[in-house]
Amino acid sequence: MAKKIMCFCGSGLGTSFVMEMNAKKALQSLGVTDVEVVHSTIDDVMPGAADIFICGSDLKHMGEKAGKTIGLDNMVSAAELTEKLKEALGL
Repeated sequence: MAKKIMCFCGSGLGTSFVMEMNAKKALQSLGVTDVEVVHSTIDDVMPGAADIFICGSDLKHMGEKAGKTIGLDNMVSAAELTEKLKEALGL
């Protein structure tokens, strides 16, 4: 099971923070309580920084260089994030 999820965007401010909040809500709704969720800039995306990376689909290729990555078509869609997170966690 993943222990850390990093949400990232180009600047590490607005969009990544929204994805972090949505990821925390999604994990709670899925009954997952032992995963740390953080948001950051693309500069912090590197192997070992997290078990799963979450970003917009346009940056997915950058995350995949570091590890398992979820690319979102709609970065503020809680429903899309919940579905993709459920799949990534094997729930």
